[in-house]
Amino acid sequence: MTAPALRVLSLIPPMTQLNTPYPSTAYITGFLRSRGVDAVQADLALALVLKLFSPAGLESVRSHALAQPEAQRTASVHAFLDQFARYRATIGLVIAFLQGRDSTLAHRIAARELLPEGPRFAALEVYVDAALSEGGDPLAWAFGALGVQDKARHIATLYLNDLADVLRDAVDERFAFVRYAESLASSQPTFAPMAAALAAPFTLVDEILHTLTLATLSQHKPDLVLLSVPFPGALYAALRIAQTIKAQNPHITIALGGGFVNTELRELAEPRLFDLVDFVTLDSGERPLLALMDFLQRKRSKQRLVRTFVREENTVRYINFVEPEVPFEEVGTPTWDGLPLDRYLSLLDMLNPMHRLWSDGRWNKLTVAHGCYWKKCSFCDVSLDYISRYETASATTLADRIEAIVNETGQTGFHFVDEAAPPKALKALADELISRQLPISWWGNIRFEKTFTPELCQLLADSGCIAMSGGLEVASDRLLTLMKKGVSVEQVARVTKGFSDAGILVHAYLMYGFPTQTVQDTVDALEYVRQLFENGCIQSGFFHRFSCTVHSPVGRDPAAYGIELIPLPPVTFAKNDIGFIDPSGVDHDALGVGLRKAIYNYMHGIGLDEDVRAWFSHVPGKVPKATVGRNRIAKALTQPA
Repeated sequence: MTAPALRVLSLIPPMTQLNTPYPSTAYITGFLRSRGVDAVQADLALALVLKLFSPAGLESVRSHALAQPEAQRTASVHAFLDQFARYRATIGLVIAFLQGRDSTLAHRIAARELLPEGPRFAALEVYVDAALSEGGDPLAWAFGALGVQDKARHIATLYLNDLADVLRDAVDERFAFVRYAESLASSQPTFAPMAAALAAPFTLVDEILHTLTLATLSQHKPDLVLLSVPFPGALYAALRIAQTIKAQNPHITIALGGGFVNTELRELAEPRLFDLVDFVTLDSGERPLLALMDFLQRKRSKQRLVRTFVREENTVRYINFVEPEVPFEEVGTPTWDGLPLDRYLSLLDMLNPMHRLWSDGRWNKLTVAHGCYWKKCSFCDVSLDYISRYETASATTLADRIEAIVNETGQTGFHFVDEAAPPKALKALADELISRQLPISWWGNIRFEKTFTPELCQLLADSGCIAMSGGLEVASDRLLTLMKKGVSVEQVARVTKGFSDAGILVHAYLMYGFPTQTVQDTVDALEYVRQLFENGCIQSGFFHRFSCTVHSPVGRDPAAYGIELIPLPPVTFAKNDIGFIDPSGVDHDALGVGLRKAIYNYMHGIGLDEDVRAWFSHVPGKVPKATVGRNRIAKALTQPA
């Protein structure tokens, strides 16, 4: 007897993004439908936020805040309670405005008289110094006379951030828009902290998520639920969802996968996780899911599962019947069908025109190529499938996918979410987009390699490219060589200038604390970064603290990088980051404060004339002068590549 067809429900758990759906469910739903599977999807992250940030949601938050002893209330909670009537009256208006459903409200929001203001509005002080010459109004300096919509969106975002702080301080100490309960999952060697949190009574956030999960089950009636966990900050909520599903209908099969699982649960040995989920799959989901569905429909044995953890007799077992991957050319077109595209929130956390792209606007997310064509960087997880298995699709296939997505969503903005989009593939795609006269806007992530000539940059701009991000990392040729990055600082300057001259915004991923990095290296790196901003090569950047992972070349061969790893405790759950001892003894935490402050100001055009040592005034001891000439980048830009 043939088993009945399965209905598959893919869920996005809290928290991921608020401005656009995280693409994993769109990818897998599109793939499954291309294979004739009855597949649907839902975004419980967005649904949770919309329930919390509503008049009824704020009433519940207020009840929790009032139950707190007054001495324990933070400034955020006091401001919320003192101005509660205004918050309750305006929350619906703000959500509608951020969803693009009430744009005329911008004038009232921008006037700063409609919305209550809490501690987050202190961030506006960063613009005060720069605004002095403009009459003393920091937002007038930042947005000018015509930027009413953006000014209002920034104010509304600060308003929401104030409310998120209240949720954290009065309702659920783990709450955050992105890193929700992250410490329970990230590199957590044992499941015990997560188990304790899941055994605790529901918070208000848990209660709402429980109700939303039940409603979603009632609507879709799935046989198989796929929980996609891209980040550590999505695991707790994913398991709360699983808890609700199993309590409601234990016959529903649940599979867990996603970026966090692929990176951190590769050595999973914790049987308690399987009280909540039935299967855990690794790496690209297409092949494991086809095998799993065959198994559930009695078309194959358990021994023929692919890259899948199961529990047998209270022991975790990994099964990997090796089969060819589904070629990237055949994974199908992502679909956003079933997701409420008109309900996402376009936020404006930062005024920088490049930085805002991550939170402002609803972007269709698409991948040009699977994996990374370079796959040599010593800080990267080059041994894992999402980096090591490099596959492309033809420009024709990619353009077909783009056209299908535009027709489905009615939106022409695309974010190519590759680890590093290959220049050859981007050129072919640009030619195809231009030949089809397909007017889209797109941005993505690349390596700043010399293949990106000014001519190619202009071609990409002509095809709709509006922004590029890429890794400059430590801005030190010595360390870039040690990293096997394959670029030099001067090369990055010429490439980024080519993009900027073509009208394409550029964001640089920056790093500090890499093994053997000295104070002098750090000061010199910031001087390079200052000059890149000064010369119009980049418009945005972010300094990340280097983290050693067990999957990276540094983690696999620490002696080659002059460090000693700190032994990990026994691991049965998550394993990724690993501590290390760097004999240089540099206080990277102190330096990081100055780096982050400098880059924040540079992105707003502030402090570009100052000696970079001014940003390290808090660092104990004497900070050395930069050894980089103040015109080094300007000179490099005059030289041929």
